[in-house]
Amino acid sequence: RHISAEISDPFTKLVVNIITAGEQQTMNYYMNIAGFHPSETGRKLYSEIAMIEEQHVTEYGSLIDTTCSKLESWLMHEYTECYLYYSCYADETDKYIREIFYRHYLEECGHLQFVAGLLEKYEGKPWQALYPCGGDFPETLHFEGNIDYIREVLAKTVNYTKVREQYQSIETLSPKDDFFKYNKHVVKNGKTLPSHKVIENHIKEFGQDYRFETKKNPIETLQSRKKDNTEIGRTKKNSK
Repeated sequence: RHISAEISDPFTKLVVNIITAGEQQTMNYYMNIAGFHPSETGRKLYSEIAMIEEQHVTEYGSLIDTTCSKLESWLMHEYTECYLYYSCYADETDKYIREIFYRHYLEECGHLQFVAGLLEKYEGKPWQALYPCGGDFPETLHFEGNIDYIREVLAKTVNYTKVREQYQSIETLSPKDDFFKYNKHVVKNGKTLPSHKVIENHIKEFGQDYRFETKKNPIETLQSRKKDNTEIGRTKKNSK
């Protein structure tokens, strides 16, 4: 379910635009670089990752309010860039790098003012229509460790998937659900996927996979580094 550009709080709009832009750039990277990898396995691996990133872009992009005009969307995009550069500036400890971030922040402020003028000129709408509480930033982003958070999320959601607009455990799905039909059509045999072939080859050569871990994997069936698991999150019997 998408957000409302007019009534959603500024932080919600920021989060939606940030995650969508981040996934868009990631997708573009893998799509553009895939053809340049020197090996066939590498090209297939990058193509597989690009397909997954395309799913991410679609999912997060669907949260954006599609009723917005191009100028409204542009304004929120520029506001997001201002917020990100200001967050980098506020969190940076090196004074020289802080100056770089601040200069970029001021440049984006200029872009934001320019687009606000276009919105007023061509649509007769002030920027306050999208930010009725004012333009002050919500709490800025902070760069800090997130290992514990990621471990917690993985442990709780490894067997979750999307069912239309909801998240649901695959344990509750029927064989006729889209998730299983899609996997049966596209994946067929998980062991033949490029991502798993890379792991298999690495284990054969070095005796274990290429993970770096601070602790054991929070998911018991993924703790072995000498055997790849191609079923977890895909089949009911191996999703715990």
